[in-house]
Amino acid sequence: MRSRLENRVPPPILMLACGALAWGLAENGIGVMPSATWLRPSGFIVAVIGLALNLIPKMQFRRSRTTVNPLSPGRASHLVTGGIYRYSRNPMYLGQACIVLGLALGLQLATALLPVAVFVVYITYLQILPEERVLSRKFPTAFAQMRRRTRRWL
Repeated sequence: MRSRLENRVPPPILMLACGALAWGLAENGIGVMPSATWLRPSGFIVAVIGLALNLIPKMQFRRSRTTVNPLSPGRASHLVTGGIYRYSRNPMYLGQACIVLGLALGLQLATALLPVAVFVVYITYLQILPEERVLSRKFPTAFAQMRRRTRRWL
């Protein structure tokens, strides 16, 4: 079952689904902290950081003339290891997780980490690990070096 789900759901769709989960929790009053209005500006800042973490790597991929399609990691023509990729092997997914967290914080959810945890677990097991298997076969030396010096998330 797991292998059938690998690389099937586009990460932006999963991000939207987790955002909908946060929204649904807030709409039903589950975990909402009405007195925590300070979370709104914090959520906005986290979401903006997430947007930057999502867009900057896409520009790096385009400059490197390699695919940005997460559903087809085998089409990668180049392993991007510079720029933001010196700090995280998955800055786009980190950015999407930040967007979900920012939304949850903006909705003043005490349960803000729940939709983020769903996103991180799903993306790690059904997107990142399959991508890493492909990249390690396609770029064995370069990807092994990247794995040694750069963390998966942060």
